[in-house]
Amino acid sequence: MLKVKIILLLSISGLLQAQQLLIKNGTVLTITRGVKENTDIFVSNGKIQRIDKNIPITSGTEVIDATGLFVMPGIIDAHSHIALDVVNEGTNPVTAEVNVGDALDPIDISIYRALAGGVTISHAMHGSANAIGGQCETIKHRYGTFNPDDLRMVGAPRTIKFALGENPIRTHGEGNKIMPKTRMGVEQVIRNAFSEAMIYLKDWDDYHKGLSKNSPEYSLRNETIGEIIKGNILIHCHSYRADEILMLLKVLKDFNVKKVCFQHANEGFKVAPELAEFGASASVFADWWAYKFEVYYSTAYNASILTRNGVVTSINSDSEELIRHLYHEAAKTQRYGDLTDDEALSLITINPAKQLGIDTWVGSIETGKDADFAIFKGHPLSVYAIPQITIVDGKVEFDIQKDQDDMRMDINPVDKYTHFIEMGSGYQESNCMKGVSEILMQESYADFIRFLYSKNHTH
Repeated sequence: MLKVKIILLLSISGLLQAQQLLIKNGTVLTITRGVKENTDIFVSNGKIQRIDKNIPITSGTEVIDATGLFVMPGIIDAHSHIALDVVNEGTNPVTAEVNVGDALDPIDISIYRALAGGVTISHAMHGSANAIGGQCETIKHRYGTFNPDDLRMVGAPRTIKFALGENPIRTHGEGNKIMPKTRMGVEQVIRNAFSEAMIYLKDWDDYHKGLSKNSPEYSLRNETIGEIIKGNILIHCHSYRADEILMLLKVLKDFNVKKVCFQHANEGFKVAPELAEFGASASVFADWWAYKFEVYYSTAYNASILTRNGVVTSINSDSEELIRHLYHEAAKTQRYGDLTDDEALSLITINPAKQLGIDTWVGSIETGKDADFAIFKGHPLSVYAIPQITIVDGKVEFDIQKDQDDMRMDINPVDKYTHFIEMGSGYQESNCMKGVSEILMQESYADFIRFLYSKNHTH
């Protein structure tokens, strides 16, 4: 028995040693504590243990020579749809009961491509087909596993997708011929859902207090919305126009809901003081707009104006392609707004971490935080920057020098067919409408064919 214990201890000791990593002589961009030149970072068991100069190399420690390179926190994308099998449950204006985390796709090659852009965490979101959509999942980019559970970031708060404007209107008002058909209808859908959830919570409270003999009928939808009202689920709301942003702020005030991040928020700059006063945050594009009518107007100064007004702001991708270039997107705020290096890099590190409620663990390089890093040749805000190595939980997940040319996980030259299917997409159509746009387009095309038929046939 003693021999077995000794062998077990030795095995554990070897495992711990294998998990030690030392990054040597890098220019460390901590984000929250300045820039540290010629500095080492010692990692053990996936956590940052020490940040200092001339840290000695111990036996069994993996060493990365970062001389002449820049080391920054792993980039975080607060709005993404990668690693998802499905995005929209468009069957009802309120689908709070569904969760995209039930359909994670760990072999999605977009995970690896995101790592190649220095992105270590993304917010896998439900789409915007519903006024109140499904719950989202914060994932770590641990590429190489076939187990979806390995992607989940343990401890990350629950989040849920709301949507305002054209997407829920055309999905339900135009597509399903039900409410909401207008922007005021979207507001009422949200108000009705909150009101029903509050009645549901009271009914259960009365039952537990013995004031009611019969228990209420269980509803996962109302349970979820009840958790929003209690402050246990963070709202991330698809929005564009300033008027609808103000509308939702008023609704949330009426129900005493305080945690909200407005996604896209192309007109957020118009109501930046109001967002700051409420304590709302915003996750925006650097310079995308005019790709549909409700996004007709915006400005590349949006992120800078929001930042200067005290709004916690991030820049996101909403794209499996743009996610590889978020450091370029952040750099645009120095051209449009003169943000400092730390302010610009905060848009893709500590600020999205705050919006997802995970800044205790990630978003900056500090002792005790997760060992998530992106190592660059060239300053990450330079147009010439090239990611070299990306590290998640102390493990190298991307290495530009060592990785194979083809990193897809399910390619087998012996197989006649592969499970891997890569779908092309353009940035003009938001990924928030995946699975719904196709249906709407099919219906529109069918209507068009019927119209042509009617023009050519009298019977």
